Amino acid sequence: MATNQQRREAAKRKLERQLERRQEQQKRRRRIGAGVVGVAVLVVAGVVVWIVSANGGDATDTAASSSAAPPPTDLQIPTQRAALPKRTTALPNPTTCDFKADTTGKAPKKVNLPDGKNVPSTGTVNVTLKSTAGDIPLTLDRALAPCAVQSFVSLAKQSFYNDTMCHRLGTEGLQMLQCGDPSATGDPTQDGQGGPGYTMPDEAFPEIKYGRGILAMAKTSAPNSGGSQFFMVYGNAEGLPADYSVFGSISDEGLKVLDAVAKAGIANPNPQDGTGAPTKQVKFTGVTVQ
Repeated sequence: MATNQQRREAAKRKLERQLERRQEQQKRRRRIGAGVVGVAVLVVAGVVVWIVSANGGDATDTAASSSAAPPPTDLQIPTQRAALPKRTTALPNPTTCDFKADTTGKAPKKVNLPDGKNVPSTGTVNVTLKSTAGDIPLTLDRALAPCAVQSFVSLAKQSFYNDTMCHRLGTEGLQMLQCGDPSATGDPTQDGQGGPGYTMPDEAFPEIKYGRGILAMAKTSAPNSGGSQFFMVYGNAEGLPADYSVFGSISDEGLKVLDAVAKAGIANPNPQDGTGAPTKQVKFTGVTVQ
């Protein structure tokens, strides 16, 4: 039978474990709730949506740490791919996309607006992002987000993504790499505000779930604010609401590249959410569309 001293010590250890778990849960909620790019987006239940796009700016607007974070040696990345979501009702084929000129964000590269008439909403497009970190093959799905696919292909064919770098890596809470800001320089206080000079309609739907292998459009808190920025999920995406248009998937080869980038760590992480430019730079040298 345990003595009173033993019971007190056991109760103390139990309390300490509970406090540690609560602290970890609080840290985890803050990490999940931090914004990736754009205007801060507060979501019900205390989760702040962090993927925002082209015309928004940093969701936290705080100065980045001056020192680089060490590589996350204990980084846990799931190996199970997430299933692509499916629409319960197919979109009209062809459909129309309302691409609108936008002068509120940075558009350092001038491009033509995509053709928004008679846009197909069936079929897939194979794309390869050629980067300094390795090739990242993608499969774009028109049935999921025909306007996002139409825009992405148009930008790729206009060499919009050439010489642009992926500006934000997340390794905890939301494990993703965000790219597509033509003005990104690696400064987390400035990156994330650039776009193509136009916006596109939202194409999200309630059945969307994010996870390893999912490709989605970034946006600000405003509706229909997507542009050129997108994010590639290589791991967990807990707490992310179905607000961001999924428009394709990442190949196994591409996921290996993203895993290596994630394991190399984050340079100058934002002290509030821990995200920032990847230490292993991902700069696009070209995009092939098949």
